[in-house]
Amino acid sequence: MIRHRPFGSGHAYQPSIDQRLPVRPLAGEPVNLGVAGAASVTAVRCEWDGGAFDLHREGAPTGPTAGAEGHLATAAGGQRGRSVRWAADSPPLPADRPVRYRFVATDGIRTRRTRWFDVRAAAWSPTGGTLTTHGTSRLVPGTTSWLADPERVHRVRFALRLTADEHVVGFGERFDRLDQRRHALDATVFEQYKGQGAAGRTYLPMPFAHVLGGDGWAFHVDTAERTWYDVGDLLWIEADVPGGHLDVRFYDGSPGEVLDRWLGEVGRPEPMPDWVFRLWASGNEWNTQERVSTEMALHRKHDIPVGVVVVEAWSDESTFVAFRDAQYQVHDDGRPHRLADFTFPPDGAWPDPKGMVDDLHADGVKVVLWQIPLQKMRPHPTGQSAADAATMLARGYGVREGDGRPYRNRGWWFPTALMPDLTNTEARDWWLAKRRYLVEDVGIDGFKTDGGEHAWGHDLRYADGSAGATGNNRFPVHYAAAYGSLLRSCGKAPVTFSRAGFTGSQAHGLFWAGDEDSTWEAMRSSLRAGLTAPACGIVYWGWDLAGFSGPVPSAELYLRATALSALLPIMQYHSEYNHHRTPSRDRTPWNIAAQTGDPRVLPVFRRYAHLRERLVPYLASSAARTIETGWPLLRSVCLVAPEDPRAWQHPYDYLLGDDLLVAPVVAEGSTTRSAYLPPGRWLDLRTHQVLDGAREVEVPAPVDEIPVWCRLETAERHRELLRS
Repeated sequence: MIRHRPFGSGHAYQPSIDQRLPVRPLAGEPVNLGVAGAASVTAVRCEWDGGAFDLHREGAPTGPTAGAEGHLATAAGGQRGRSVRWAADSPPLPADRPVRYRFVATDGIRTRRTRWFDVRAAAWSPTGGTLTTHGTSRLVPGTTSWLADPERVHRVRFALRLTADEHVVGFGERFDRLDQRRHALDATVFEQYKGQGAAGRTYLPMPFAHVLGGDGWAFHVDTAERTWYDVGDLLWIEADVPGGHLDVRFYDGSPGEVLDRWLGEVGRPEPMPDWVFRLWASGNEWNTQERVSTEMALHRKHDIPVGVVVVEAWSDESTFVAFRDAQYQVHDDGRPHRLADFTFPPDGAWPDPKGMVDDLHADGVKVVLWQIPLQKMRPHPTGQSAADAATMLARGYGVREGDGRPYRNRGWWFPTALMPDLTNTEARDWWLAKRRYLVEDVGIDGFKTDGGEHAWGHDLRYADGSAGATGNNRFPVHYAAAYGSLLRSCGKAPVTFSRAGFTGSQAHGLFWAGDEDSTWEAMRSSLRAGLTAPACGIVYWGWDLAGFSGPVPSAELYLRATALSALLPIMQYHSEYNHHRTPSRDRTPWNIAAQTGDPRVLPVFRRYAHLRERLVPYLASSAARTIETGWPLLRSVCLVAPEDPRAWQHPYDYLLGDDLLVAPVVAEGSTTRSAYLPPGRWLDLRTHQVLDGAREVEVPAPVDEIPVWCRLETAERHRELLRS
């Protein structure tokens, strides 16, 4: 009839209707108490500290909320249920003791009571915990304070010095802006389906940032707990500190020098095979062997070289291990299958997976399969899925709630699913063993490790002893690392393609910017993400070229995105499932050409795809240099010339490696481009004109071209690029 959860669902940004606010109230202040009640409830009363008060009904039952257009939009919008919120403010909380409370509800016929809850007030104090700084501290004396109650410390707050001309860049992958000066943000892993820039949320946060434009320094709040930042005249930082201690590390030097030292501490990227730098192609409607083969044949027909095909909709969508339509005997004990255990009907979706992979390999195309780190529980599992779920439950292989119950996914995607605890060695080995045949027997080359943001809850428990936000934020790091270890154990490069991560993700595979519509703002937002993630040590980064969801992009947007993507570490296109409706929403160049009727699309895409092939050796050698030196493979001009105010006026200009300067066109209808040339001498790869740097230039930018310069002293080394 009624429900109250003091901490709510665990959603990082949206309070639940049945929680208390704030979760950690202050002494002398009231707390707002929320209850979710059935529509039939007519009255709710709170028994509070020996007294009682009534709650008031706040609204009608809530149904599904509207989502953005797209296949996943309905799920992302959320089925909020049919509960009614009842709420009231409590009396002010005493400072010296906890308060006990519960709720009593009636529908006029029955009366129901919740269990008793305790709430203890906290207060800010200059003492309580230990803040330890390492390196040249910028901590402002007298600004440190601790939020604590009589039992424990919960949070710390302090300020770092900033000068008027300093800029702050980093905090992981950030979609909203490059320079966070004069803005507030936080660092917690979260799945934001589209609109990440507007929401200020990210899949891949890190409590690390560069402070540029002055002496040059950086800081790392050395925690996986949630942190908050208010970057004003001072840089105010708050962090959850359940252990009462926090380390803050400071680094002096250029961005490259800082990253070299920091990556030595948190995990250094490793070299990937050259093929990851070729064109990646995928579509969520490529869900049969015939369709995949057809799309690869169309690449050959149109002379568009492709290096990788990502097959997302290959599995039975239940186990995420077996190919759809495959016939096999269920292993009731959850043990893994091998390829020989499966029979593939000739008229099924995948009549010969290994034969398909062998044919693709013969054509020089690598194969990556999609994964999700969940065991689906809705609809009720049957067959092998039921056996695997039973195995997880019986052996305790899943992440757990604070009371020991198995955690059930609270997010909108695959709700109620079990989540494997990848810090549990036995559970991780079992999970990976079920996928080993895909690598060893079928021959696939990597995994698209999608998701990773499904751990919600302040008290979730992990086998390695971590809890709450610490385990939740580290989950995507363990996820990619686990699949990388599987590939490595099979003699393959650890190629994982993830969207979620945290500190330590730098050492584990490739990343893309997640889900977005095909809009100009989404393109700008994704590029901002692509310039901030590498500033925090991510080497292999890309995005869904021109977006993956909603109506197909215009020819202009698609061509601008193609040129940009050809000059990023990872070039790939992808499209969301659209129920095979017509017109097709595939982001293949031939479909965009057909949908837009623009005759330029195919030849321009072909030209950039061939440029991409010529760039592979440069990208591979540049990535190796990044790993060696720390200087990002993809670096904003603001990192290269942070002392020049003009550089900060060009947040979309960047260097790709040491030698190529790129000024992508990110505004609709533009025919010219203003760019910033860093110090040095630069050769325009289109006109072969030599220009001195440390200045701004205005250049033509027709729709089929992208302004690119090469360092003059290395131009001869990159002669092949002059054909661009």
